[in-house]
Amino acid sequence: MSHIDRDPFPRGPLIAAAVLIAASITLAGLGRWAGVGRTETPASVPVAAYDLRFADRTDGGIDVVDDAGRAVGRIESGTGGFVRGVLRSLARARKREGAGSEAPFRLTRWQDGRLSLDDPTTGQHVNLEVFGPTNSATFATLWRSADAARNARTANAGQP
Repeated sequence: MSHIDRDPFPRGPLIAAAVLIAASITLAGLGRWAGVGRTETPASVPVAAYDLRFADRTDGGIDVVDDAGRAVGRIESGTGGFVRGVLRSLARARKREGAGSEAPFRLTRWQDGRLSLDDPTTGQHVNLEVFGPTNSATFATLWRSADAARNARTANAGQP
């Protein structure tokens, strides 16, 4: 007969382990109920939006075209990794749902300065600020280009 059979496992460590497990589950539940550690995007109002199409070029670049068919930007081959990644994920969702690639994506600027990219075809929504300021700045550049194209179109519309 071994000494394990003769000596029962001490009750103290068993009780301590049970208390630790119960406390962990209780604290996790309270934290979830109280919202501790949760991050939420505050409610904001959209200020403006641009419908943009992203067309692949034969040289590996991407042309960015607004809803009036005017080029508002170009992503050269080998650049724009973040934009390409976001577009690839949205295109994958379209393909999964059997939707075509013709419909534009919507780039929206919110009242608090955030940008988001939406796919009205699939309902996908990407908050761009969660990827950090450097990555969201790439879409901010596209925003400024689309804004400049719209302002130029508006200014030219009033001239004879």
